[in-house]
Amino acid sequence: MAELKEADAVQQLHQEDVDIKRGDAGDSPSAGDQAAEQPVKTEAAADADADAKPSTTTTERHISIQTKLEGLEVLVDLNGAGRKSCPLCPEEKFKACYSHKLRRHLQNLHWKVYVEFEGQRMCICHLPCRNLKPSPSGDQASGRHVAHYHCVVCSVTIARKTDMVSHLKRHVNKGETEASYSGSSDVPFDEPALNVSPAPSGQAYEIMKELGTNVQLLPNHTTPQKSDTYFNRKMKTNRQLVFCSLAVLAEERNPIECLDAFGATGIMGLQWAKHLRNAVKVTITDISDTCVKMIKENCELNNIRVDGGSRGPRGPDGASSEVEGSPIATVEVAKMDANVTMHLWPFDYIHLDPFGTAVNYLDAAFRNVRNLGIVSVTSTDTSSLYSKSPNVTLRHYGCHIVRTEYYKELAARMVVATVARAAARCNKGIEVLLAVALEHFVLVVVRVLRGPTQADESAKKLRKLLHCQWCEERVFLRQGTMVDDTLPCNCHGSMPGRTAVQLGPLWCGPLFNTGFLRRMLSAAVKHSMDDIQPLVKTLICESDCTTFKSLVHGPSALTNQVECGVVIKTLQSGEESGPAEQSAKRKSGDESGNVVKKMKSDASLDHPPFYYSIHRHSIRGMNMPKLNKFLQYLTEAGFRVSRTHFDPTGVRTDATLEQFKSILTKYSVPTYTNANATQSSVSAEKTQ
Repeated sequence: MAELKEADAVQQLHQEDVDIKRGDAGDSPSAGDQAAEQPVKTEAAADADADAKPSTTTTERHISIQTKLEGLEVLVDLNGAGRKSCPLCPEEKFKACYSHKLRRHLQNLHWKVYVEFEGQRMCICHLPCRNLKPSPSGDQASGRHVAHYHCVVCSVTIARKTDMVSHLKRHVNKGETEASYSGSSDVPFDEPALNVSPAPSGQAYEIMKELGTNVQLLPNHTTPQKSDTYFNRKMKTNRQLVFCSLAVLAEERNPIECLDAFGATGIMGLQWAKHLRNAVKVTITDISDTCVKMIKENCELNNIRVDGGSRGPRGPDGASSEVEGSPIATVEVAKMDANVTMHLWPFDYIHLDPFGTAVNYLDAAFRNVRNLGIVSVTSTDTSSLYSKSPNVTLRHYGCHIVRTEYYKELAARMVVATVARAAARCNKGIEVLLAVALEHFVLVVVRVLRGPTQADESAKKLRKLLHCQWCEERVFLRQGTMVDDTLPCNCHGSMPGRTAVQLGPLWCGPLFNTGFLRRMLSAAVKHSMDDIQPLVKTLICESDCTTFKSLVHGPSALTNQVECGVVIKTLQSGEESGPAEQSAKRKSGDESGNVVKKMKSDASLDHPPFYYSIHRHSIRGMNMPKLNKFLQYLTEAGFRVSRTHFDPTGVRTDATLEQFKSILTKYSVPTYTNANATQSSVSAEKTQ
C-alpha cells in the first residue's frame, strides 16, 4: 500500500508539470502558428509598435520605463469606452476612471517627475514592487507602498528622485552605461553647434568646438549649460583670459612647463598645446578615472599625442609637427591629485580651477613654482566671496566682510590677500597682473617673486578696510592710525551709534598691470579672441584710471609700464641697460631690488582702490547726467577717472565721496524743471 501511494504521488506531480507546460503553450501560440496567423507589417508600422511597446531582450524592462508619453498611454486603451485603471497605480490608490481623467493622471503624476538616462525616461511607479513601509505601530501588513523608480541599468528600485540620479552617476563612473534591455540610446540635442558621435562604449557624446579645439562631453539631462564631465559653457571668458596670460609668459621664455591641475574634459590644456605648440609643455591632471579617459580621447580627437606621465623628454621639437599625419603637439596626462602633482614637479605656469574655493591648493602651488612664474586662480564659490555666507568666508579666507556696493572688487582683493599669504609662507612675494570678478567666477593672475624681501613687501600690502555702513565711504587703515580720525565722512559724529566696521584683511595694492594687459590684448588679437577684447580694453583703461578716448589719443601707450619680472628681462636693452650687460650674475639681484624701489616711488600712479556707483549716490528728485558726461566733468575737475569692469554703472576715481557727490549734484537737473517747461510751452501754444 505504501508503494502504491508513493507511485500515485509521483504520477500526480508529473501530471501537474505537464499541465503547467500546456498552459504556457496555450497562452502563447507556437512560432509556426504565430507566423501563419500574423499579417505582414510595413516598416512604419513596425517602428510604431517598437516605440509603443516595451522592447525586451534577456531582461524585460519595467512598464514605467518609456521613451515617450505615448508609451504609457498605449498600456491602456484610452480610445475605448468605459472606466479604466492606471497601469502604474494599484486599485486602492487610484480607482478606475474615464479616459480623459486617466490621460491627465498619467501626464501630471507619472510622466511629469521622470528621470532621464540615455533617452529612456524612468517614470514614478506606485505598484507594489517594493516591500511595504511599516506603519507607526510596527505592523508591516497595515503599512503602505512607497512610490519608487526602476533603474534603467540594474532594475533596482529607488524611492527618491535625487537618489536615483546619484545612483545613475555611480553607474556612469563605473562604466556601466548600457541598459539591461535593448533600447534606443540616441539623445537629441537642441544646439546646432553640437554634434553627436558614438563613443566606443556605445554612449552618445556631445562634440563641442571652442577656439579651434574639439572636445567630447558627456551629456547631462538634468542640469542645463553643464555636463557630467564638469564642463561649463559660461566659463569661456575665463578660459580665454587664462590662455592670453599664458601666451604672454610664453613670449618671455621658451619653452615653459604649464599645469592644468583640474583637467575635467581637458579643454584648457588642449587649447594651450594646440595654439602655442612647442612654446609650452602641457601637463593635465585629474583625480577622476572618467575625466582622464575623456582627456585622452579628446587628445586623439585633436591629433595631439598623449604622454604617459614619465616626466622624461617628450620627443623632438620643431619640424616634426609639419609632417602630415603626425601629432601637432604632445600633452602629458596623469591621474593624480593636484597637491601631489605640484609637490612633485616644478612648473612655470600653474592654473587652479577647482570646484569652489582654491585655498586648499595654494600652498602646494607656491611651494614648487619657478621664480618669475605665474599662478592663476579661479574661484567659483560666489556665495562666500560675495558675502552671502559670511561664516564660510571667515573659515576659508580668514576675512570679515559685509555686503557693499563694491562687493565684487572686495571679493577680488580678498582672494588676492589669501594668495599673498600662501606665497609669503613659502618665502615668496607676488605681483598682481590681473584680478577679474564677473558673475560666475573670480580670476586672479599673479607673478611669483622669490625671496623673503619680496614676501615682506607683499605682506605689508595686507591691511584692514574701514567701511561706513551709512554713506558707503571706505579707506584702508594704516598702522598706528586712530579709527575715528580715518574716515573722511562725518557719519560717526552726526549719527547715533556705530556706523563704521572693519573689513578684511584685504589686498590694498594695485589689481592690474598695464604692460601685461597690453600684451594680453595683443595675444587676443593674434589668436582671434573677439569675445574678450572689449573686456581687456576696459581693464587697460581701469589700470591706468583713464577713459578709453584719452587712452587712445593721449601720449604714448607704452609709457609707465612697470612689471617686476618683465622689467628685469627688458632692462637689458635700450638706455636703461648701460653697464648691466657686463655685470656678473650677482648683480642681477641688485637690479631686481632697484626695480622694487622704483615700484615704491611710482606707487602714487596706481589706480585708486574701489569705485562709486552713480546710481547708489544719486539725488532724489534730480536727473543725473549721462555716465560718459559725468566722467568728463570729473576729469575737468582734476580727478583721475575711469570706468570699471566690476560694475557697469561704477566710476573709479581718486575723489572722495564728498567731492564725488558735489560734482554729481552740480550737474544734475531737477526733475520738475522739464515738467514746468513742458507746461509753459503748452500754455503758450494755447494763448496763440
